[in-house]
Amino acid sequence: MDGSLTNPDLPEGEAPESALSQAELDALTDKLIESFKTVYDPEIPVDIYELGLIYRVDVSDERDVVVDMTLTAPGCPVAGEMPGWVNDAVMTVEGVRSCHVNLVFDPPWDPSKMSDEAKLQLNMF
Repeated sequence: MDGSLTNPDLPEGEAPESALSQAELDALTDKLIESFKTVYDPEIPVDIYELGLIYRVDVSDERDVVVDMTLTAPGCPVAGEMPGWVNDAVMTVEGVRSCHVNLVFDPPWDPSKMSDEAKLQLNMF
């Protein structure tokens, strides 16, 4: 077995259609980014999206969202709270059924992950 998924109802080589159209997924992605931008690291006056703390976002066909995120430092004083803040922000997005936030530390965060906007806000140019 080659590990690929097949559907006997589809012609050979055709992938099953997603329950979400590309336009729906694009709109949901934009809304998720907006929600991430409402969450700030309390020690740095920049939102977590621009800081590069969001590593991965998966959205299922059922609109369940899984977020892999990190912190600027493993000993961050809000380590226990920030995943909940992100979950709460994501759940404000219309159409999202559920959210699960994973806190990961690999790869470790460093300032190179920040957007140019974040670097400009922090005078790091």
